[in-house]
Amino acid sequence: MRDLTTPEVWAPTAARVDLVLDAGAEPMTAVGDGWWRARRLDPGTRYRFSLDGGPALPDPRSLAQDEGPHGPSRVVDPAVFRDRVDFSRDLRGAVIYELHIGTFTPEGTLAAAATRLGHLVDLGVDAVELMPVADFPGRQGWGYDGVGQYSVHHAYGGPEELARFVDRCHELGLGVVLDVVHNHLGPEGNYLAQFGPYFTAAHHTPWGEAVNLDQPGSRPVRDFLLGACRQWLVDFRIDGLRLDAVHELRDDSSPHYLAELSDAVRGWEAETGRALTLFAESDENQPSVVSPVGSVPGARGMDGQWADDVHHALHAFFAEETNGYYVDFGSAKELQQALTRVFIHEGGWSTFRERDWGAPVDPSSPLYDGHSFVAFLQNHDQVGNRAVGDRFSQLAGLPEDARLGRQAAAAALYLLSPFTPLIFMGEEWAASTPFPFFSDLGPELGPLVTQGRRREFERMGWAGPVPDPQSPATRESAVLRWEEVSREPHARMLAWYRGLLALRREHPEFRDGALTSVAVEVLDEDTVLMRRGPFTVVASRASSAVPVPLDGEPLLVWGELRREAGAAALLTPGAIVGRSA
Repeated sequence: MRDLTTPEVWAPTAARVDLVLDAGAEPMTAVGDGWWRARRLDPGTRYRFSLDGGPALPDPRSLAQDEGPHGPSRVVDPAVFRDRVDFSRDLRGAVIYELHIGTFTPEGTLAAAATRLGHLVDLGVDAVELMPVADFPGRQGWGYDGVGQYSVHHAYGGPEELARFVDRCHELGLGVVLDVVHNHLGPEGNYLAQFGPYFTAAHHTPWGEAVNLDQPGSRPVRDFLLGACRQWLVDFRIDGLRLDAVHELRDDSSPHYLAELSDAVRGWEAETGRALTLFAESDENQPSVVSPVGSVPGARGMDGQWADDVHHALHAFFAEETNGYYVDFGSAKELQQALTRVFIHEGGWSTFRERDWGAPVDPSSPLYDGHSFVAFLQNHDQVGNRAVGDRFSQLAGLPEDARLGRQAAAAALYLLSPFTPLIFMGEEWAASTPFPFFSDLGPELGPLVTQGRRREFERMGWAGPVPDPQSPATRESAVLRWEEVSREPHARMLAWYRGLLALRREHPEFRDGALTSVAVEVLDEDTVLMRRGPFTVVASRASSAVPVPLDGEPLLVWGELRREAGAAALLTPGAIVGRSA
């Protein structure tokens, strides 16, 4: 662990760096290679850095920004990281629950979220995945406009509360995954470029200049990001990271940043004796992302990647939405392929992208398995990037019973699949609250976000109102209503999810990650059957009774099961999980 009480900063072009305290400024010492070191400070001390007599700036590696990204940094007591709860778990194949600290509870803090962890244990999940906690402007937001790679958002409770949250999860047997954003920084409170060449015009991303991973001065930049990962995994004892949009990590050097991170994490595992897991969000449909470093050209060494094609196949089939990036999805055949081969775009034409896309996943490859792919029906993106943030259970055009039945059917497929399943907070009880995008940027950028959001959905043909991201009411609308869990129809959906996860826990066939262990049949245009060893999962979106091949007793049923003259029919939409006689 680095010395938290002796601030250091990399400022390679500065002729002088001052430590700015409440009592005044004092010079720092140049220690070589562009680094400057201050004297030891007591825990709790507030400080900043000044470059060549310029304005006082926060520490890029600060753990605590009690007044937000524009305010002073605070020295954190190293004792926070001592005497921690012992815990280790490989999270590949684990059931993960994604949550947003700011809306998981009305209080929107880590301390408040910790009081609700018992619900997750009862649900049957194995790990909590936190949306980004790195400090960002204002009090409310998703966290993807973060600017403090090392700091914990002040409104959530800061680093001390994160350490307590992780310990409480571990006490309950829950792993913790943290979403980190290394492909860009937010536009407000981003002072990194004033310290050194953290960004480069050699590459561009949707957010502007790319993070400098391969141009002059990139070595300290890479070390800056690697150091943040080490802090989360080793110091905070978080069990895994989810890396946002890794396709925007523009790096033409060798080894690629992700491969270097993978090797570093294997070293940290040996150092700590703990299993550490790396998940990547990638838009490229490339199995090389989850291939071990050195095994194939371009291997990135991630332990898992988000499988958007599985989501798209589930959503387009059960919601019957085939616009936008769902254009190549929607039939039972695509659903069959996604559940057995992961990618729909595996080298062929992508209509949405207007080009060939992806590469095939070999189900028999020893380099990866189903656990290498994270599957979901909902997540923050797939809900929050809709115009009004409506969840699957809120989709227009279908009566409530049909929406719930289709969600139950989709959940049975992905939760009992060979993938690593991820549940989005509130999904398990079909929460009535939406999850729209919201932010708390300053008076210059805030109105631009509001206008841009409206224009974006107008271009997509959305004619209705779009929630104002900057309005506190938009965040308030997303706060989970915990009183719903005991009310119908929410209680029924919660019991369904608990039942599915109990089956996954009790029967190893449902946890088998071998892609060769799953078979999917198309029974008709509305119905598929998934086989997992001696078990079958029938899922249908049909609006009438569907004959089902059931030769044993059902284990779980959503819908009405009828038996006539030895045959069985399921009143749909719904699902049935059964065991062969």
